[in-house]
Amino acid sequence: MGRVASYGQIAALAGLPGRARLVGRALRETPDGLELPWHRVLTASGKLAFPVDSPPFLEQKRRLTAEGVLLTASGVDMKRHGLEFQPLDAALWSPANWV
Repeated sequence: MGRVASYGQIAALAGLPGRARLVGRALRETPDGLELPWHRVLTASGKLAFPVDSPPFLEQKRRLTAEGVLLTASGVDMKRHGLEFQPLDAALWSPANWV
């Protein structure tokens, strides 16, 4: 089953909380030939960020569907398909991770 993340989640993981638009810009300006999983990045509400039925929208929809991500009229269920994120400090220093 495919997984997705929001622009905001990616920004926070990069140490730039609140900079979701910067993630979109970085993806948009990625050089040709550099393959990134851009199709797995959605809005915070689970919607595709492109205009409905535009070529990028249809390509993103095709790729997500091929990965088993269920798309509905309201978008992707982020609880079902979203990645599990935790702050880096918690991942490193949480007693639960001291094995």
